[in-house]
Amino acid sequence: MTAEVFTPTLAVTMTPSAVKHVRKQLEKKPDAKGIRLAIKKSGCSGFKYETQWVEEAAADDKVFHIDGVDVFVKEEHLPLVNGIEIDFVTEGVNSMFQFRNPNATAECGCGESFTVA
Repeated sequence: MTAEVFTPTLAVTMTPSAVKHVRKQLEKKPDAKGIRLAIKKSGCSGFKYETQWVEEAAADDKVFHIDGVDVFVKEEHLPLVNGIEIDFVTEGVNSMFQFRNPNATAECGCGESFTVA
């Protein structure tokens, strides 16, 4: 009998709409290398998402290459966002990122924050 090594798959995905939006923004920011998906403690549910433009990768970044867009996530945040899909949607006159996180067990009513059990 042999032991099999199991390595969990880490995944962050983006819809074509999100990729298109980020590419367009990166064209306006020549120093930016990509976008960071960050997690902050906040809100009534515990955590909130933040996006930031990245000029330099940090030593503890995991980089996901998605259709020509680099998404940076700090290693400590990976358990909270593994499997997430980032979308960019327009509702009326508002445009925003939307996050579909399979790890979220609850979200606040306004969608600002989420909980991971």
